[in-house]
Amino acid sequence: MTIDPGQAFPAELSRQIKDRFHHVDQDFTGRPRLFFENAGGSLRLKAALEAMAKVDAVPDSAERIHEVAAWLKQVQTRGTDDVRLLFNATGGTVHASLTASAAMFDMVRAVAENVPGDNIVTTVLEHPSSYDAASLYAQRLGKELRVARSNQVTGGIDVEEILRLVDGRTCLLVLIYASNISGAKLELEQIVRRAREIKPDLYVVVDAVQHAPHGLIDLHKTPVDGINIAPYKFFGCRGSGFSWISGRLAVLPHHKLAGKPAPYWDLGSVAPWQFAVVTEIVDYVCWIGSQFGAQGDRRTLFARGMEQIGLHERALLARLLQGSDRGPGLRGIPGVTVLLDHDDLPRRDLILAIALQGLEHTQAVREYEKRGVIVYERVASSIYSRRMLESFGMDGAVRVSPLHCHTFTDVDRFLEVTREICAGFGR
Repeated sequence: MTIDPGQAFPAELSRQIKDRFHHVDQDFTGRPRLFFENAGGSLRLKAALEAMAKVDAVPDSAERIHEVAAWLKQVQTRGTDDVRLLFNATGGTVHASLTASAAMFDMVRAVAENVPGDNIVTTVLEHPSSYDAASLYAQRLGKELRVARSNQVTGGIDVEEILRLVDGRTCLLVLIYASNISGAKLELEQIVRRAREIKPDLYVVVDAVQHAPHGLIDLHKTPVDGINIAPYKFFGCRGSGFSWISGRLAVLPHHKLAGKPAPYWDLGSVAPWQFAVVTEIVDYVCWIGSQFGAQGDRRTLFARGMEQIGLHERALLARLLQGSDRGPGLRGIPGVTVLLDHDDLPRRDLILAIALQGLEHTQAVREYEKRGVIVYERVASSIYSRRMLESFGMDGAVRVSPLHCHTFTDVDRFLEVTREICAGFGR
């Protein structure tokens, strides 16, 4: 298979993009730094932080009738519309929560407790918020938990591996959109369509937290019942999660104030700044889309922007793997093993797992930090890593996760540091 090299942003656009983010080339103290740990929490848009500060400084309650309250309500309304736009969703309920993980537990609980069926299907690659929620309610309700195995070559989950577990008694299918260790994307459109051929009314809930910043989500093509994102991994701010919940899931019994409508999921007063941040994220992606000639409605601009982000990140991934005339990529550096590696780059988000010969993963991360590069160790002692790593037959990895605001120059610097570390340890 030939590597699809993607398409990098023009240099001037990359410069403008980088300027819209905080701390891309240096940390908050001003020290030079390369932040390749965006899978743990992405670099922040300046506009998102500014919107948060502006809106959260307003003391008024959006539940009142005066002018400023009405403005806050408009902020929430536009942000709600932008969540639907991001997912390409119509109807249903937009739910704002403190974290995406909390919303995942709530969605899983609503289905597990109220939809007939004796089994729940999920995958071994789930984030603990999905896997543990499925496991908890399966155990509590006496349902069988069926877990799809990973593919140790692609780092993902094969479609047939999931489908073999689904039957007419499955009440819920819980899926991660893309692995947060390998970057492998699940073939969600095919999985949803074929799973519902087995059980037409099957409920499907998806964790899109990891994938959302890297690729376009389209619920018209993948009609799931619940899906979540975490804005802090999507160029936004911590302390916020958003979910879209289908009409039929939203009316299942769930925690809510008795006087609220049946599909209402928010508990207490939501924070208007959460919605303002989502609008800034969507504005930014639409701006990128406009730089590539996209015209028309906001969703069209957003879709083109996400497409170009994906193409740029694929170009970064190809350079990380293959290198350039400036030096070899990770595949060609003595002492480096690229784990879960394959050439079908369109099926991979911009996340890499590597191992450095002779260096324990945590030690390797520290060596990178000494040289001004931030990456992350995925090790079996972590509750966020053990299950996935064991499924791959691995004891750990160094996770490398740049973002679209990075450039070939940043990638080349990372490769230079990697060569330096390997050479310094006798390779």
